[in-house]
Amino acid sequence: MRTVLQTLMLQPGTGKAFELLAGQILRIEQVEGGQCVDFNAFNLHDYKEFMHCGRTRTVHGFNPTEGAFLWSQPPRERALLYILKDTVKRNDVLFPRCSAYLYESAYGFHDHTNCHDIQSEAQREYGLTPDDVHDSFNFFMNTEVGADGRAAITRQSSRAGDHVDLLALTDVLAVPNVCGADIMRTSNFSLKPIRLTVFEATESDLASVPPTPVLRSQRTPQDFRQPVIKADRELYRDPSYAPAFTNVPIRIEELVVTLTEEEALLFDAARQPLYGNDDGAALRDMLFTWWEERYLGASAGAPAITR
Repeated sequence: MRTVLQTLMLQPGTGKAFELLAGQILRIEQVEGGQCVDFNAFNLHDYKEFMHCGRTRTVHGFNPTEGAFLWSQPPRERALLYILKDTVKRNDVLFPRCSAYLYESAYGFHDHTNCHDIQSEAQREYGLTPDDVHDSFNFFMNTEVGADGRAAITRQSSRAGDHVDLLALTDVLAVPNVCGADIMRTSNFSLKPIRLTVFEATESDLASVPPTPVLRSQRTPQDFRQPVIKADRELYRDPSYAPAFTNVPIRIEELVVTLTEEEALLFDAARQPLYGNDDGAALRDMLFTWWEERYLGASAGAPAITR
C-alpha cells in the first residue's frame, strides 16, 4: 500500500514546481478527462541536467508510455523518471510547448494562456528563468504523423480517473502544468483541472523498474573541460581556447572480408544499388543496418550491455 505524501489540484492556467525525491511517485490524474498536461523535469541538484524529449523520443518513439523512461540530455543521458503506470497510453514528445508567440502569430491573440508562460512562472519559484523552460513531455496528448511526414494533434481520449504514475529515479524538480491550448484539439477545445498526488513508492514499485546501463560516457560536470556556468548572457571568444576534440584524429582501417560462394550470392541479392560497384560500402551498409536494428531498438537504450 502506497503512502500519500501530498495532493494538489492544478487549475487551468497554472502549474506547480515541486521536489520529487528518488523513490517517490507523482500521479498526474484526469479530473474531468480530456486535458493535456505539459511536464518539465530537472535534476534537483543540478538544473543543467533536465528531461530531454529528443533522447526520450529516440529510445521510446513518438508516444512513450508505460515502461518507458524519461531521459536527460547529452552528455548526461540518465534515466530521471520511469512511467510505472499509464491508463491511456497516449502521450507525445513531438510537439513543443505552446507559447504566447504561437497564439499571436497563428490566431492574432495578444494575450492568451500558454504552456511556456505557465512553466516560466511555476519554475520561477526555484529561481529558474523563462530561458530554462525546456521542451515538454505532453501527457495525454494524442498525436500522429501522416504519410507526408507532418505531425498532427488529434482529439483527447482520456476520461476522468485516467492517470500516469511517474517514479523518480533520482531527485528531480517536477513541473507539471495544465496545457493552455483551449482553441486546439489538444484538450478537446476546453481547459480542465488536473489532480496531482505524490506517493512513497513500495518495494514492488521499485522492483518493477528494469535496469539501465551506467556507462563511462554518461558525463557529469566534473568531466567537463568547461564546468563553470556562464553568469552573463553575451557570447565572446576565449582567447586561450585550443581545440581538444574527443576521439581525434579519426582513423580509418581497411578490413578484408572473405565471402563464401553462398554468402556472395546473398550479398549480391541484398546489396543497395546506391553504392554501385563499391562492394565495401555495400557490405558496410548491410552490417550497420543489422547493427542499428539489433542495438538501437531497445527500450533500455543499450540492450547489449549487461551488468
